[in-house]
Amino acid sequence: MSRVDPHALGRAWLNHLAVEKGLSRNTLASYRRDTARYLDWLAGAGVTDLAEVTSAQVEAYVADLRRGGEGRRALSAASAGRALVVVRGLHKFGLTEGELDVDVAAEVSPPATGRHLPDTLSVEEVTRLIEAAPDGEAATPVDLRDRALLELLYATGARVSEVVGLDVDDVAGPLAEAGEAGEDTAFLRILGKGGKQRLVPVGRSARAAVEAYLVRARPVLARGRSHRLLLNQRGGAFSRQSAWGVLKKRAARAGIERDISPHTLRHSFATHLLSGGADVRVVQELLGHSSVTTTQIYTHVTADGLREVWRLAHPRA
Repeated sequence: MSRVDPHALGRAWLNHLAVEKGLSRNTLASYRRDTARYLDWLAGAGVTDLAEVTSAQVEAYVADLRRGGEGRRALSAASAGRALVVVRGLHKFGLTEGELDVDVAAEVSPPATGRHLPDTLSVEEVTRLIEAAPDGEAATPVDLRDRALLELLYATGARVSEVVGLDVDDVAGPLAEAGEAGEDTAFLRILGKGGKQRLVPVGRSARAAVEAYLVRARPVLARGRSHRLLLNQRGGAFSRQSAWGVLKKRAARAGIERDISPHTLRHSFATHLLSGGADVRVVQELLGHSSVTTTQIYTHVTADGLREVWRLAHPRA
């Protein structure tokens, strides 16, 4: 078999992910970084033909990621595992395209990880966080926007990128339809990873917050330049980084000293639903997880809570 240029195959694979698989911009950027890191490592090892790579070299690459060194920070087991996913994808693509005879990365095991339970807020903490953004008559347009953001994140369990990516028409129409039908709950269509759509419910509290923002705040913030639902003070689309800033600011006002992020509300959404008796596959659908295995981490969280209650309350625990 003729020589397989690692960089040429890498470019072809990334183009395949962008065009054929429709990966999001953020996911594609992550894959591009991990691919470049692997190809640079191969070049440093003197490998110029991807067909000559061995399983032992792939294992050595993963081990090197865990060790770090020479100005490179050591990666956690989870991060090194994600990097291995990219390596596997590249080699599998080469095999599928007939460029490689064997997939040497297929049998390489990811580094073992300890079970990491996601950080969550209690229901009381979520309430304090949301109420740290006032919605009364004295509320500013920024207060109302922040309240709408927080309510939407917790009500839907959506990723922050999915919420800041919503257009006005994505939200205003469903809210109006629910109001005309006398329904307490509206359903939003969320565009998730890989261009997959899912329906998520929005209850009374979030509906009220979004409607207040649309009527009292967005017209003040808007400069006619963006169709996005959430706007910054210059009238442009609200960013993920700005959403993080809102969480930090409102958490401080709520007296929540832990370091939280928009994803903390997503974790809390899932944990609170399961604690309330929701079926794990329903939560999987709401979160947009492709596999129920991903969702099952939250069942460990609720099981730990049940175990602690039992330990404290049962006379023979």
